[in-house]
Amino acid sequence: MGKAEKPIVSVSGVRGEVGVSLDVRIITQFAMAFGTFVGGRTVIIGRDSRTSSPTVRHAVLAGLFATGCHVIDVGLCPTPTILLMAKALGAQGSITITASHNPVAWNGIEFAAASGHLLTQAERDELMRIYETEDFALAPWNEQGTLETCEEAVGYHLDQILGSPWLAPDLIRKADLKVVMDAGNGAGSIISPALLRRLGCRVVALNCVADGHFRRPAEPTPEALGELCKTVVASGADIGFAHDGDADRLVVVTERGVPLSGEWTLAFIADFMLHKTKGDVVATVSTSRMLDDITADHGVVLHRTKVGVGWVVEKMHAVNATIGGEGTGGVIYPNIHYTTDGIASIAAIAQYLAESGETVTQLVENMPHYQMCRKKLEIPSQELAKRLVDLALEVYKEACDAGAEPQLELTDGVKRVWKDRWVNIRPSGTEPVIRVFSEAPTYAMAEALCDETIETLEMLMKQIS
Repeated sequence: MGKAEKPIVSVSGVRGEVGVSLDVRIITQFAMAFGTFVGGRTVIIGRDSRTSSPTVRHAVLAGLFATGCHVIDVGLCPTPTILLMAKALGAQGSITITASHNPVAWNGIEFAAASGHLLTQAERDELMRIYETEDFALAPWNEQGTLETCEEAVGYHLDQILGSPWLAPDLIRKADLKVVMDAGNGAGSIISPALLRRLGCRVVALNCVADGHFRRPAEPTPEALGELCKTVVASGADIGFAHDGDADRLVVVTERGVPLSGEWTLAFIADFMLHKTKGDVVATVSTSRMLDDITADHGVVLHRTKVGVGWVVEKMHAVNATIGGEGTGGVIYPNIHYTTDGIASIAAIAQYLAESGETVTQLVENMPHYQMCRKKLEIPSQELAKRLVDLALEVYKEACDAGAEPQLELTDGVKRVWKDRWVNIRPSGTEPVIRVFSEAPTYAMAEALCDETIETLEMLMKQIS
């Protein structure tokens, strides 16, 4: 494997840098473990546009064929499209070949269980047990796996979005929106411009060639979207949209060329959906408190979960939520499928614009405003990171007067909450760091909260060592 780096094995799958921490042996063994996990039955596979995806695909096929699986390959597709097809075709599982928002040199595979549902904790544990013990159920020579291809995936996904009860394509056509679509040359390069055209929008396609050569970082942070911002202003567009590598996320650029963080995507769509259907909303502990204000305005309940799409989905099922998601720009639409869907978000925000008759800037001005600060503290090991968070909890508990601010929330790590701001510390699940996120009315206040928290953690770390 060259250098000593190991791939990152997380709740959703495995990722690494191709030729460094990720090689075909790891992929094939994970695919054999997954084929064993689903009992050698039907598995959907699809891939993003990365140049290493064909190699990874062959390694996945080898592992699935070896365990007797019937594989239906839906080709180059966004992650939400692949999961939706697993549901449509009633497959026992799916493997998506993607590194999502990771840099271009990375790749990986993400697993889902029957009908495109994200794996539960028990299912993840069982898959990892098979992988680690190499307890593979290999098929004999006359029962090897088979391959079928399906070319209808993109069309099917478009039809599901266009048939959504919250969408009125005729209204969007009347609004005559001009949209710049930046797919980052990733998996959304074909489907997203196609959706916009079917909604009657005038489309300026930017980085919409699915060749895997990313001309900007795969993660659509505000800093990565300079070209999109300039193009929106130069073309006189009403809005700019950007995806990550596998198009499960969407972020927005205003008509003035101002890039918005992924927090705004969920805020806009929650407000839009709650005007249609009153119901609970689900988001993670580190998602903006704009949602607290929006849900209070609509008189509905906001549920907070641990960080991770799987936790959000689980809670959405439990409370029959209207909408849910994360502050990354990933939003989950129960009427389509329980996974983050950046393509459906294009339709939802276009509808929101058409119905409101306002510009994106006006929509922003109508919302409550907070600033977020995200930092991390590197720790020698993940075990020490967990211990440090536990120690910090003891310190914060002592400082807390009953009923006084800040309140402590322990859904994921330790979150201290005031009326107008919060700070959350939690150990990373994938690397030896403690993530420190804060939000306040101004960036200076948010950063001060972050810095003061990191100082406390550093002081506690000295005590341990």
